Amino acid sequence: MKNELQKTWDFLWNDDSLLSWVVFLIVIFVFIKFIFFPVLSLMFGTALPIVIVESCSMHHGDDLDGWWSENKDWYEGKEIGRNEFGNFPLVNGFTKGDIFFVTGVSGDEVEIGDVIIFSDSQSLRPIIHRVVGLNPLQTKGDNNPGQIPFEMDINSDNIVGRATNVKIPLVGWVKLIFFEPFRKNGDRGFC
Repeated sequence: MKNELQKTWDFLWNDDSLLSWVVFLIVIFVFIKFIFFPVLSLMFGTALPIVIVESCSMHHGDDLDGWWSENKDWYEGKEIGRNEFGNFPLVNGFTKGDIFFVTGVSGDEVEIGDVIIFSDSQSLRPIIHRVVGLNPLQTKGDNNPGQIPFEMDINSDNIVGRATNVKIPLVGWVKLIFFEPFRKNGDRGFC
C-alpha cells in the first residue's frame, strides 16, 4: 500500500507527462471544490466565503478626501457625513480583481457602512456594495452615481455575507481575464 501511494505521489509531483498534468489538475479541482471551499464555508458561515470583485462600482481612484468632494452630496442626502463615512469599513473602496473573504451575517447584524454581498433576481452574479440604509435595507456602489433600483429594498434573505477587511488586491484577475472578452465594452478592463 505504501509503495502504491509513493508511486502515485511521484506520478503527480515528479512526472512531466501530459497525463500527470491532467490528473494533477483534476485532483486540484476536486480538492478545491469538495474540500477547500466547503471547509471555508463552514469556517466563515456562508455559502460564498470568497468573492472576486468583478466591476469598478466600489472603486475610489483617489484618496478619501478627493473621493468625498466628488460624492458628498449624494451621501449627505442620506444623512451620512464625512466623519461617519471615514469610520466605515473598507473606507477607501476597492477595485476590480480584488478578492475578499466573506463572513455570514443576518439582516439584523448589518450596519450602515458595512460592505455586504447579496443576490438579486435582476443580477446574474452576487453584488458587493456598501449599506446606505437599513429600513428598508439599501446599498450603493461607492463609484456609482446613484442606486440601482434593486438596491433600494433588499430582502435580508438575499444577504450572502459581509466583506471582511482582508483584501487580496488584484489576484482575482487570474479568473477575470478569461471572461473579459465576453463583457460589454464599458465593463472591460481595469478601473
